[in-house]
Amino acid sequence: MRAKTVLPAVAMTAVSMVLTLAVVVMWLGTAVPWPVALVVGLGIDGGWLATLAYERRLAAQGDHNRAVTAVGWSFGVLAAGVLVAHALTAEESAGAWLAVAWLPIAAKALWLVHAMWERTALTPVALDAIRGIQQEARDEAAVARARLRAEAATEETRLTAVTEAGARVARVQAKTAQTLSSAWSTLETARAGEDTGRALTSVTARVTPGVTPRWELPVWGPSEPLAARSLESAPALTDEARDVIVDEIRTSETPALSYREMAARFRAAGHAASEMRLRAAWKRVVA
Repeated sequence: MRAKTVLPAVAMTAVSMVLTLAVVVMWLGTAVPWPVALVVGLGIDGGWLATLAYERRLAAQGDHNRAVTAVGWSFGVLAAGVLVAHALTAEESAGAWLAVAWLPIAAKALWLVHAMWERTALTPVALDAIRGIQQEARDEAAVARARLRAEAATEETRLTAVTEAGARVARVQAKTAQTLSSAWSTLETARAGEDTGRALTSVTARVTPGVTPRWELPVWGPSEPLAARSLESAPALTDEARDVIVDEIRTSETPALSYREMAARFRAAGHAASEMRLRAAWKRVVA
């Protein structure tokens, strides 16, 4: 992974240094002896390379020096300036020389990118941990989406069922109302008829001399609900009260009733008692 950033930077640096040295020798060689031009070119490349090496050393130690960085960029700008000046003064191929004048700046920028990559690089263990966390988050998100879709589908099904049931109830009510309306119309027609009215009037109530009751239509409308019967059981009888009731029932006729007849009348009167308690009361009364 490191080679993806360092190799382009090294290649660009080498090309830039060679190009800068060649341009300085060719450009200044016409004005000064070529050894002087070579020294100038090597000085520019050497200063650029020295500051780059020192920056890399500081980066390896986790440090940074703005002065060194400024000097390094100064050498890069100087090299680029030499290439631009040569391109502007060249009589032939000025455009080509100007097109490669950005190489020193580009090499410096690549080393900057490589330094940023090194500062943000993580170990394989950390990368595996991050991938695991991301995968766990994706799994939870997928499960949450599936749960929401399932709940939405369930709610849609429930609403559809409720709506269909309501529609069925409405249809039944409408049909019932139509049937009742038809029956009411039939009754009204029968009541309004002269012959059928007299016939129905004659059977609506007991015939009384001088009275001819009028047959009325049945009431069709809301009615008062019946009061719900209490489901609470009657209070249990005490032994004394049970003995009194059993004795009254037994001696209500002459001769006295048998136990079976007394038990039947006891329960028919609405009293409640177990067979064991009722038989015990019978024994106490008869004794």
